[in-house]
Amino acid sequence: MQTVVITGGTDGLGKGLALHYLRQGARVIAVGSTPAKGEAFLTEAVEVVEAAQEAGTAGAAGTNRAADTARTAEATGITEATETTETDRSTSRATFLRADLTSVRATRDLITTLEGLSPAVDKLILCAQRYRLFGPRTTTREGFEHSFALAYLSRFVLSHGLRRLLEAAPRPVIMNVGTPGVPLGRIHWDDPQLARHDRRDSRYSGTKATLQSFRANDLLGVAFAALYPHTPVRYIGYNPGIVSTGMPAHLPGPLRPLAKAAFAVCATSVAKAVTPMTGLLDDPPGDPFTAYRTKRRLALKGRAFDPDAALRLHHLTRDLLDAAVPGAA
Repeated sequence: MQTVVITGGTDGLGKGLALHYLRQGARVIAVGSTPAKGEAFLTEAVEVVEAAQEAGTAGAAGTNRAADTARTAEATGITEATETTETDRSTSRATFLRADLTSVRATRDLITTLEGLSPAVDKLILCAQRYRLFGPRTTTREGFEHSFALAYLSRFVLSHGLRRLLEAAPRPVIMNVGTPGVPLGRIHWDDPQLARHDRRDSRYSGTKATLQSFRANDLLGVAFAALYPHTPVRYIGYNPGIVSTGMPAHLPGPLRPLAKAAFAVCATSVAKAVTPMTGLLDDPPGDPFTAYRTKRRLALKGRAFDPDAALRLHHLTRDLLDAAVPGAA
């Protein structure tokens, strides 16, 4: 049985992927920050797996429904969700782990928890994101700018920290869901935390911070492949395009109806967006690192995928982690 770990796995694309792999018979560990969404995911997980099992056994003549239901529960291993801690809930094939991925320490604790849950991870899918495009600069308890911490640092720590578990799987893959192929944003090398306010061009912007995190994730995949040339782990940077998720809800009130209207016209449904993603996850390319914009493979050239910049960012990130959270890198 494959083990699939998905950050942001209780909502949007992450949830769509989680339910897909439950239908395929995998063990799914969904990581999120909201207990209510975790509970809802586990409830739906039970229904999805039982429905898949019932579909597989449909047509058996003379079967008592109560006995059929009992066999379904036995075959799938799904039972009512039972509490493991105040914030972590699981069934036997679907697990919800609550984690604050803006915290490096919490992300490290998550790795320790995952090491105790499974001897291997087949697929690591990094979807967790919360858009803060407007408003003042905010920092985490460890002093990192919010977007940098959630959208980039958590993915850095998980990618490197779970490598051993991934290498224990027969065909391991990491998918980092972002915006490769979009020529917007850059790494602010002299001020990655966007803390300076002494020049007009250095003033904080949530949009600037979000775009920097996307470009950092492009380079994360490049560096991962360069640092571990002999690893069997395949790293995929993936841009799903515009998908009908909860992103508009993160926008300020006046912009929400406009964003929702635009999504209704332009966005792809989660169900459709998941299909090309699972194709890559189930049959990853042979190259150590690849990047895709929906179904189109991107050329790894230009500033976005520069190998020297990727290694520079890797070492800068390790220095930032070591300074703020010793031993976390």
